[in-house]
Amino acid sequence: MRKKFVFATNNAHKLEEVSAILGDKVELYSMKDIDCYDDIPETADTLEGNALLKARYIYEHYHKDCFADDTGLEVEALNGAPGVYSARYAGDAHNSEANMRKLLHDLEGVENRKARFRTVFALIIDGKEHLFEGIVKGEIIKNRRGTSGFGYDPIFVPEGYTQTFAEMGNEEKNKISHRAVATKKLCKFLLK
Repeated sequence: MRKKFVFATNNAHKLEEVSAILGDKVELYSMKDIDCYDDIPETADTLEGNALLKARYIYEHYHKDCFADDTGLEVEALNGAPGVYSARYAGDAHNSEANMRKLLHDLEGVENRKARFRTVFALIIDGKEHLFEGIVKGEIIKNRRGTSGFGYDPIFVPEGYTQTFAEMGNEEKNKISHRAVATKKLCKFLLK
């Protein structure tokens, strides 16, 4: 029998990405599937903290094994910013276009464009908490390229590649992304 988990996210793109990586190994439910339409506050100052807040909320209110993630883009020249504030870097509207514009503006004239995407998953099974991290290093380019993906994908080129995440398409991105790395660790743990 497949294990059942709720993925505590309202982000359809994330749900699609993680579902594609996990495949049929686990039965994955969205927040909508359990009739949870709450906007869970992400008030922690770390990715780990936010992931735990979301997972704990689902576990405490719905009594279901679950996992949640938080992801940040950490830019070396900006001392790790936008980091935990990546989704709302340009304001609370969670506007990807505005976030990219602000980031590109903040990096104008900056030579060091090294960055990394970092994802942290918090998993709760039978009340026990586990954390899994995935990192992909790369750099921020000066102009957007590509149309697939979401967030900062059009301006991020992973190390060892020439295409942005947005140019790769989901299949290629899902093999190497920060979320893929963290999801594979989560999956390995779930299936042991």
